[in-house]
Amino acid sequence: MTLHALHPVGIKSQSVNFQALPPLSLYIHIPWCVRKCPYCDFNSHEARGGFPESEYVAALVRDLELALPLIWGRKVYSVFFGGGTPSLLSGASVAEILRQVRMLLPLNLDAEITLEANPGTVEASKFAAFRDAGVNRLSLGIQSFNDVHLQALGRIHSADEAKRAIAVARQYFDNINLDLMYALPNQSLDEALQDVQTALQFKPQHLSCYHLTLEPNTLFAHQPPPLPDEDASSDMQQAIEALLAAHGYEHYETSAFVQPKKRSRHNLNYWQFGDYLGIGAGAHSKLSLHDKVIRQMRYKQPQAYLDAVKKLSPVQEGHEVPHDDLAFEFMMNALRLNGGFDSTLFSERTSLPLLAIRRELAEAEAKGLLMQDHQRIAPTKLGQRFLNDLLEIFLAAEH
Repeated sequence: MTLHALHPVGIKSQSVNFQALPPLSLYIHIPWCVRKCPYCDFNSHEARGGFPESEYVAALVRDLELALPLIWGRKVYSVFFGGGTPSLLSGASVAEILRQVRMLLPLNLDAEITLEANPGTVEASKFAAFRDAGVNRLSLGIQSFNDVHLQALGRIHSADEAKRAIAVARQYFDNINLDLMYALPNQSLDEALQDVQTALQFKPQHLSCYHLTLEPNTLFAHQPPPLPDEDASSDMQQAIEALLAAHGYEHYETSAFVQPKKRSRHNLNYWQFGDYLGIGAGAHSKLSLHDKVIRQMRYKQPQAYLDAVKKLSPVQEGHEVPHDDLAFEFMMNALRLNGGFDSTLFSERTSLPLLAIRRELAEAEAKGLLMQDHQRIAPTKLGQRFLNDLLEIFLAAEH
């Protein structure tokens, strides 16, 4: 089921009128990687023979300057360098980008600044420079500590390199996320748990544990590898959740586990339907104005993006979010949070009264997928497990 392709619950049309704008985050996309992984559907391109680093940094700064009228005066609470492989950048480039961000925007003094990094040896040698540049949270794309599985995933690092990279990262960062995947080709339950147990030896503040899925337009989609069946992958998920809970990690979002007070502020803003400006090739934005919500996408191909910035028009697509869609878009994000959301947040982020979805809330509650009181709305354990079924309720035919 592709939830985006269905029609959201209909709300009687009315004008949007936000009393206050949500928190704002900045996303910076670096579209190059050393080698495209066969499961990856992100906007990433192999940097054969290098990439135009200085030109791209200058384009990012110009892109940000062009976007300022949409976010004028708004404080930025988190910055996220995503990719691709942002750690292909030099420390000097990251420092220059963040210097320009601080010049152009009111960046919160304790803003969370995350950079995604490949755990290869070359990138690990830059970790000190990234910290000096202002990055205060590092996200390492480990995926597995098993060399056979890393090879099957097309990863360019080894298990030993991953362990060394984490050790280096711990010298410079006190807030580290490790990305792991499970339900890998020919993976057993014991092997999936071993990956998590190995990660736990390093006591990361945050763990992202993703189920490998076959995304359209990827090599794995065209040439599917032998994956564990649904029962086996479900067993892996439940065993991983139990293991992490036993080690004191809070399962606060579908795929995210965290030590106390170390939630990803940037991602939490997404899930709470906050605003984000995305700059760089293929970056997406969701921005609230006082009377509407808009979405944008930059040109995806790196050269097309660079050319568009020179023409002062990096946005390829942009549209106002129909008012009728806001309720579903909010729920599609907020119901990923296992603890749910404050009931007042719905109105704050959509400008709709909670009564607009009372029928859907009642139906979800009757089916045991959701619980609510006058303060909080949250998925039940059943709703967490069958999140798509829960979301489908908010995709009912229009009134």
